[in-house]
Order: sequence, then structure tokens, then C-alpha cells
Amino acid sequence: MGFLRGREADAVEEMDLPGCDPARLDRSYAQFAVVNRAVSGWRCIYRTLLRPRLSARSVTTLLDIGCGGGDVPVRISRWAARDGLRLETTAIDPDARASRFARQRHASAGITFRQARTSDLIGEGRSYDLVVSNHVLHHLEDAALPAFLAESAALCRGLAIHNDLRRSRAAYALFYAGSWPFIGSYIRPDGLTSIRRSYTTEELQTVAPPGWNVARHFPFHNLLMLDKGTGIPAGEDAAGH
Repeated sequence: MGFLRGREADAVEEMDLPGCDPARLDRSYAQFAVVNRAVSGWRCIYRTLLRPRLSARSVTTLLDIGCGGGDVPVRISRWAARDGLRLETTAIDPDARASRFARQRHASAGITFRQARTSDLIGEGRSYDLVVSNHVLHHLEDAALPAFLAESAALCRGLAIHNDLRRSRAAYALFYAGSWPFIGSYIRPDGLTSIRRSYTTEELQTVAPPGWNVARHFPFHNLLMLDKGTGIPAGEDAAGH
């Protein structure tokens, strides 16, 4: 099979290893903010899919699953505040290292950061209006994806959006060429591994459970979405690209 023709689901990202260098890991979490701002497209997702669900009069709750360094929920919360909209955000990650970094880095952001799994929140009887994740799907083992989606659906009262990389040779080549400044972290090697592990749009739609829709998102991303009857755009290029 040719390069990137199929998912390399067995490829391992260095920062996921329990024995990875803690200083290099913290630099990776810090640099995620730059990478996500450049390539993840959350400003467009916020403007077209999240902001229409928010209100200036009543509080909307949002859960970020697998928040890593915490930059994505912080940015969403800041955009909502600038728009005069009331948003209460919880961000979880099962990795104690990520949770510690996010709490320390964003102590004044007004976000609840927790080391927790989705199953923990379900056990607590919690639910949220909006559920999101960024670059989580490709980390999951194939057998773990159905449970992850079922649990995120159980926690969601309205709209769930899982934003993840879309595998392609162009994405790999561009990241290879553009990621050289990220020295002293795991961003470059793990980013390339992430692309190799990620789904094409067609692959993701094939494994998505009933009710979930996949849309291509610029640049080189997929959105896997579940709308519980509140009417988001669905299908190709749902986030305006």
C-alpha cells in the first residue's frame, strides 16, 4: 500500500508515552496554542456553529474533552466573552500532566480544568449544551472510538463537534515543511505521526455511528458532529469552508 493510503493506527506518538521528557512535553503543550491557532480552524467553528447556540441572557455550558494544554477552550471562552455571550466551560483530560499544565497555564481564564474521563462525568450525572474535542479522534484505538462517541453523546444535550486531522499527502508535506521552527518539543515528530494515524473523510464517515455526520473542514480537518435536534448545518463543508 502506498504512503498514507491507509491509517497507521499502530504508530505511537512520543508525548503519549508515560516516560517522555517532562520539559519537552510542557513545551509541546505551550506550542499547541500556536499550532491550533494556525491549523485547527476553531475561529470559523466558533463563528458558524457555536456562537449561534450562545446567549447573552442565559448560560450555555460547554465541555472540551481531551483538552491537552487548554488553549482551545480558553480561546472559545474569550471569543464568547468578547461577544457578550454567557458561556460556562469545563475542560477535561485523563492525563495528569496535561491537566496540571492547563490549570497552571490558564489559572485566571475562568475555566474548570479537571483530570477526568468522560465516564467519570457520566457517573456524576453531568451533561452539557455543547461538547467539543480537538485532535482527539486519531489518538483513539479503533476499538475505543465507539465508546468515546457514545459517551460524548450521552454528555451532550445539544451539539457535539469533534474536530480532527484529515489525512492527506498534502497535509503531511505542508506540516513537514512548516513545522521545523518547533524545536525542543514533540510537535514536529508527533504531528507527522498524528497525520499518519488520522482518518480521511470517507473513512471517518464509515466508522461513525448512526446520527453522526462528517464534514470536511479547512485546512485538512474533519468535523464529526452530532446534533440532537437543534439544527446545525450538516454535510460537506458544514463550517463554512
